Amino acid sequence: MTILTFTLILFLGTFIAGLLGSLTGLGGGVVVIPLLTLLFHVDIRYAIGAALLASIATSSGAATAYVKEGITNIRLGMFLEIATTIGAVVGALIAIYMPTNTIAIIFGVVLIFSAIMTLRKKNEHALAGGSPLAEKLKLNSTYPVDGQKVPYKLTNIVGGFSLMGVAGVLSGLLGIGSGSLKVLAMDGLMKIPFKVSTTTSNFMIGVTAAASAVVYLQRGYMDPGIAFPVILGVLCGAITGSKLLKKMNPKTLRLIFAVAITLVALQMIYNGVQNKF
Repeated sequence: MTILTFTLILFLGTFIAGLLGSLTGLGGGVVVIPLLTLLFHVDIRYAIGAALLASIATSSGAATAYVKEGITNIRLGMFLEIATTIGAVVGALIAIYMPTNTIAIIFGVVLIFSAIMTLRKKNEHALAGGSPLAEKLKLNSTYPVDGQKVPYKLTNIVGGFSLMGVAGVLSGLLGIGSGSLKVLAMDGLMKIPFKVSTTTSNFMIGVTAAASAVVYLQRGYMDPGIAFPVILGVLCGAITGSKLLKKMNPKTLRLIFAVAITLVALQMIYNGVQNKF
């Protein structure tokens, strides 16, 4: 395979990764890492390094459009990034010394969890209630629905913040952005409307990934030949996905995505058990 062919295939694959990552809030790493390790047989640590850069690109591409439209809760995202950033650094340090096959098995398990979460019923509308802590921190906000600004109030701030720390550790360990846990914390625990959860997750993923990417960069696990097409493809896919999210019903997409990710996860776990990484 020539370098040009490798670059074009990788660009196409990562474009799809960025598109799915933007639409689901999971981050592009859930597709990038299996693509690199299973198809191109890249060492999983180099794949994680590239995936972290992909997550930053996904966040940058999608978050800009979402912030401009007023869907993303920026104040909430910056508050929760405290937990995810600390967790990301811890996870990256653990990953450097963990056997690659163990990382692959954990990655597969997290992928299956992510697939289940994409099929879970979402809170599409704002819910009543609210937390005094959310009011004190000024985390409650509004989001646009059919040209109108609909208010929503957050609940269980402490539980959501704690789960974000776990999401950060997994992000640094696996390089996938851990969007499924971020969306779970916001959509499930804090009772935030799904579109706000997804867009705020995209906004946060970049900062979380950047924190752990520094550790991989210092250890030499970032190859420019892999990183360049990955970043370009994911960024283009993320921008495209941010435009499609406003116009499409994501239920069918989530079903297809969940099935595909589950199959990939099983392959990752099998290879990890067989010590093929």
